Amino acid sequence: MPKINPAQSLVDLLRQRGMLNDAQVEEALLAVPRHLFLPDAPFEQVYSDESIDVKTNQRGDATCSDTMPSMVAHLLQQLSLKRGQNVLHIGTGTGYVSALIMHLIGKDEGTLTTIEIDRDIAKEAENKLVRNGFSMVKVVTSDGAEGYAPRAAYDRIVATCGVWDIPPTWIKQLKPEGRLIVPMWIDGLQVMASFSLQADGTLYAEQVIPSAFVYIRGIAEGPLVRKMVGSTELMLLADEIDEIDTVSLSLLLAHDAEICHLSIPLNTIEYWYGFIPFLMLNEGDKDVFALYTIRDGYQAFGMDGEGFALISNASASFVPYYGLGRAHCFAGSDAFIEIETQLDRWQSAGRPTIDRLRMRLIPIGESVPEIAIGKLYPRRHHYLHVWLDV
Repeated sequence: MPKINPAQSLVDLLRQRGMLNDAQVEEALLAVPRHLFLPDAPFEQVYSDESIDVKTNQRGDATCSDTMPSMVAHLLQQLSLKRGQNVLHIGTGTGYVSALIMHLIGKDEGTLTTIEIDRDIAKEAENKLVRNGFSMVKVVTSDGAEGYAPRAAYDRIVATCGVWDIPPTWIKQLKPEGRLIVPMWIDGLQVMASFSLQADGTLYAEQVIPSAFVYIRGIAEGPLVRKMVGSTELMLLADEIDEIDTVSLSLLLAHDAEICHLSIPLNTIEYWYGFIPFLMLNEGDKDVFALYTIRDGYQAFGMDGEGFALISNASASFVPYYGLGRAHCFAGSDAFIEIETQLDRWQSAGRPTIDRLRMRLIPIGESVPEIAIGKLYPRRHHYLHVWLDV
């Protein structure tokens, strides 16, 4: 029997799911075997479409991971790499993505600098890159927010870690016609965006999909966006996390709960790629949108798994991703009614999906920018304007 190439099987899977449509990226995925950079992971796991944790913190959350191949494929397609380009990669990790980038820009033509903040991980990645024929990749152990000035300016700057704001250093080190591909987090939702520099000094992105990279560490770290609720395993993730009093919320969630059902039973893809971005951008002024997760094998307040939530002053509604419209309603119906209202608006707007999401980073100045649609998020160096183009 002919021997099955696991890399080919993975590529075939990504193509079938519509996640791979670039011949050059496909060729790179076949030419750079993933298992060479994950020698300790089970072979079946390496060639499945899932992220693999490389290093975790005391709670078990990943501080370094090798991102799922479908996300890597999309990132490489957004980069639109060409032979001979000069690229800066923030977040080396295992070195796998760096190897793919180097393959695409040409080992003898392009220039790649990759930065990793964790000294041990950087050293291990460098060893793997050298062993597997990528000794020309320059691995720098440093804080990625500083970029790497000696090799600037760059045609592409790509981060494989979630960021709260884009450091001005990256913008200074980018060529005027260059592109920044960065996973940004908004209201707990992380999206990979391809930014280009505009004539007015803003950065604009219209190629956006949900992503799931570990967050950047160092001086570019954002504020705390996670909170545990009481002594349970319920964790909330939200941009406005400081507005949630977890003691009060814990008391509210201890009230009798009702199982409600949304009028439209959406599946996980419809939530993530459609309704969640719409709800996130249209929540009421006094409401807080959040994502939630409960650790595998545990329950909290009668719930398990993960999903999204809307929390108001007097009620809360938690909607699991896999519940097909099921919702846990606590202490009142206000939050659930608001979700229903926004669901009806989303339906009336033609069910816009995340490919209509637009983002603009506006440098912070003396006055707050005026916007007509969407939401404005103050960040460290910019105002982040996010809206749906419907």
